[in-house]
Amino acid sequence: MTYPSPLGPIDQALDLVLEREISVPVELVWHAWTTPESLKHWFCPAPWSVSACEIDVRPGGIFSTTMRSPEGEEFPNVGCYLDVVPNERLVFTDALLPGFRPALKPFFTAALILQPTATGTRYTAYAIHADEQGRKTHEDMGFHDGWGTVVDQMVAHIQATMN
Repeated sequence: MTYPSPLGPIDQALDLVLEREISVPVELVWHAWTTPESLKHWFCPAPWSVSACEIDVRPGGIFSTTMRSPEGEEFPNVGCYLDVVPNERLVFTDALLPGFRPALKPFFTAALILQPTATGTRYTAYAIHADEQGRKTHEDMGFHDGWGTVVDQMVAHIQATMN
């Protein structure tokens, strides 16, 4: 079942969605997404890593990560939060820089929806794109496998820190 996107109706030609039931509580998922030291442990599929992370979890606040390839090449990604509802929703984009300044080369806008369940969290991630080519590029980059792997890594990280 696809939950309604906070970004409007899903357009199959433009949008990608990942839904999962995960076995960790919403509050810990929120912490993993909003704490730079936590996010650096799981945010990109291994053997890639996050070499830098800066976040200011408020509308207009920075969401910046630098991903490092296994060969050491770095890929900075800078955007800002559009909407923040603690333990429920994060919406961020690279179409705007911190302070809502326009970016030169936007790629996508994302929303993370967290809903408590009896056994953990209903985790839904949306990635919306300006055109079909952007969606296809993101899908061809491995959106479903990559974002799915990242969710698994996040859960493993949370569970390891719970003990």
